[in-house]
Parts: sequence; structure tokens; C-alpha cells
Amino acid sequence: MHELEITRSLVKLALDEAEKANAKKLTSVNVVLGEMSGAVDDSVAFYFELMTKDTIGEGATINFRKVPMQAKCCNCGSIVNPKDVFWECEKCHSMDIEMISGKELYIESIEVD
Repeated sequence: MHELEITRSLVKLALDEAEKANAKKLTSVNVVLGEMSGAVDDSVAFYFELMTKDTIGEGATINFRKVPMQAKCCNCGSIVNPKDVFWECEKCHSMDIEMISGKELYIESIEVD
């Protein structure tokens, strides 16, 4: 159900921006989705189709640009791609790791007619 509220927000924002631009049709919404955002793209796409029905967004596509999880070692500064729940720097083996990407969830752009 997490995706329901996420999609509701995405649709509202996209439709509001399309209407501000006096668009007759919202044709596409491009979303940046981090691997660790907690949202499942298939579920968001499903809800998007339902929520845009009978609006200027009906028939619009939703596209996802997926961002992988990356972290930075606070000890040596290396950039790592954690693979499991035990995040460890591959270079110095420190567990003092800070996530720098992978939590993203936002509309990058919309396309209208």
C-alpha cells in the first residue's frame, strides 16, 4: 500500500504542473527511483494508470530511471556498492558507511501536449 500514497502524490504533482502549463494532455511522467526508496515500479505504474483515468493524464506513460544504491566509506572515502545488509568498505573493511544514492524518488520531468 506504500506505493498507493506515493503514486497519489506523483499524479497530483504531474497533473498540477500540466494544468499550470495549460496543457491539454499529459503524455509522459519521468520518475527517478532509487533502489532503496521502498517503492516498486510495477505497483506505481499500476496505480498511475488507475489514478489518471478520466483526467488529462489518461493514457500517459510513466517511465522510471532507476538509481542503484551506493555508499561512501567515512573512513577512507571509497565509493562502495553494498550487496547485503552488512555494509562494509571493500577497501579498508570499515563498517562506517554512509548512503549517498539509492533513496531517490521524484519526478524528473513531465511531457505534455
